Amino acid sequence: MSAPSEIVVVGSLNTDLVATVERFPEAGETLLGSDFKVYCGGKGANQAYAAARLGGNVAMIGLVGNDPFGTAQIENLSSVGVNTGAVQREPFQPTGTAVIGVEASGENRIIYIPGANGAFGPDRLQSSHELLRRAKLILLQLEIPMATVGEAIRIGKAGGARIVLDPAPATRIPDEWFALIDFLTPNLGELCLLTGASLEHGTPLDKIIETARTLCDRGVPQVIVKLGPQGAVGVTLDGHHYWPASDVQAIDTTAAGDCFNAAFAVELAAGRSEGKAGTFAVAAASFSTTRKGAQTSIPTPDEVETFSARPAAKPGPR
Repeated sequence: MSAPSEIVVVGSLNTDLVATVERFPEAGETLLGSDFKVYCGGKGANQAYAAARLGGNVAMIGLVGNDPFGTAQIENLSSVGVNTGAVQREPFQPTGTAVIGVEASGENRIIYIPGANGAFGPDRLQSSHELLRRAKLILLQLEIPMATVGEAIRIGKAGGARIVLDPAPATRIPDEWFALIDFLTPNLGELCLLTGASLEHGTPLDKIIETARTLCDRGVPQVIVKLGPQGAVGVTLDGHHYWPASDVQAIDTTAAGDCFNAAFAVELAAGRSEGKAGTFAVAAASFSTTRKGAQTSIPTPDEVETFSARPAAKPGPR
């Protein structure tokens, strides 16, 4: 029997069609774009690619169409060492697609078309039970059917894996999941949806911590709130750990959250503490915003190490 993949990603694989504009158009307005690129993406594939590029032993479970975009997804993940044996083909749906607009400021807006990802039902996990049971960590997102995410959580948890859930796109999750998730990693918008709170960039850190802790009260051991250019904060019932971010000139934030989750998982799988994993994850995610694209923005471990040595840090929320 081959060695198990320490990190298993269950999620979406999309083709990203990326248009760059000076600013986003208003309703009914047409603007001239400055650039257009086609990338391999999808939150699941992004996290798998990033974890492998950052040094992890990674497998991907997902569904693509029987089309050239699907072939490109598999070849791209394989190129960085991801085990793609559990990426299946769907003959009746195209590979998922994300249409992404990127402003000159680096902010993005995304339209997501599920394609094959929408057909990735729980039955598709039947052949991957052993892969999930033998994993150290399982990374999940919400661009595939909720029933499939729930089944992956159940199988992985039964095998002793630690579960990392990125609740994106922002969606309410079943109450029974909270006690099964080891790390829940929302951004501020997702935290608001999950809790009903009203938060924004500039909200005092103690208010963010207080809000995140309500999810700990519901059973999650640790909620890690991703704060964009201000870093991240890990919250438990009895404490918190704030990881500041270095000041960077962001040009594209498309995969920063995926990079964070992947980097965090790689460090945990390597036996690092949660504190060190968070520091590494914030550095990797910050660095990724300085490059265009999703997977093309992911740094190497050496790049993260060099970047982490920078002395200037961005002040955190007060």
